[in-house]
Amino acid sequence: MAREIAEQPEALARTIDSLRPLRPELHALAQGRRVVLFVARGSSDNAATYGRYLLEVHSGVPGGLAAPSVATHYNADLDLSEAVVVSVSQSGETGEIIETQEWAAARGARTVAVTNDGDSALAGAADLALVTRAGRELAVPATKSYTTQLAAMAVLADALSSKPGGLDTDLDRVPDEVRRLVERRDGVDEAATRLASTPEALVSGRGISFGTALEAALKLEETCLRPVRGLSYADLRHGPIAVVDAEHVALLVSAGDGPMVSGMTDLAHDLRRRGAAATVGIGGDTDFAAAVDVAVAGPALPELVAPLALVVPAQLIVESLAHRLGLDPDAPRGLSKVTQTDPENT
Repeated sequence: MAREIAEQPEALARTIDSLRPLRPELHALAQGRRVVLFVARGSSDNAATYGRYLLEVHSGVPGGLAAPSVATHYNADLDLSEAVVVSVSQSGETGEIIETQEWAAARGARTVAVTNDGDSALAGAADLALVTRAGRELAVPATKSYTTQLAAMAVLADALSSKPGGLDTDLDRVPDEVRRLVERRDGVDEAATRLASTPEALVSGRGISFGTALEAALKLEETCLRPVRGLSYADLRHGPIAVVDAEHVALLVSAGDGPMVSGMTDLAHDLRRRGAAATVGIGGDTDFAAAVDVAVAGPALPELVAPLALVVPAQLIVESLAHRLGLDPDAPRGLSKVTQTDPENT
């Protein structure tokens, strides 16, 4: 896992360079389509959450997360003639995602596959495949395959915007920012120490960075075997914040700019008043860093592309925490690289 985290700058550069030339094809494929629906599970679902926000905020295109069971179990008869359906799977071989893509195409959708395997069944059946260039990933927890999926989401959103190419300058900066975060590890080890001090944790973010919060929570669960909830700070305030006490460490993620930073800063202050064992903040601005107990450096990138690098400190924290807990971060208990949702049917 540590080696593959360190490989992300090169993987991201390869993916961005290889996918940007496909923007005209993406734009043409989406002509006359009014909505983009994402089909995914696990880490891919968290990448899709970023894609959904980016499409709506940057491109002005309505987006949503589809429920695969609507296709695979209910076989619902929907009119998808105005939709682009984007199926996201690292392996491209998850039966549920393949079946849902086939179902969507049969109901009039144009289909795009995002996968790390250009020879996979998912890629072969799609109208257009966005093949990420992560290279072979051996550790079960997705790291470079996840961040390259985020790069694919950024290229997709940029292609469907009114001015394609608007994200190019910032995307070009992503690999170097990721490299800096991996090499410096500012705050990572202290954050892992705080998380190791109690078995209770929660993770929160909002907006463009919400998918990063969900991914950080998933990594803590699957790699460190911690029961963790990943919540928007809006949802956290609507009840679940009541459980916060001296047994909880809160991991908060924020871009360095944008409309969500002040809310995340207020949340950090609130959690401290409620007696949380510690607050760990990834990213944010100077006020956010001052509001948390442990400030972990984030990327110097604008909010729209920050998630491509913002997740990297979370990955480093999780890898460090797993070792502190005596766990193998490369092979979490009971997990495999390709997950089938309904294994009895495959």
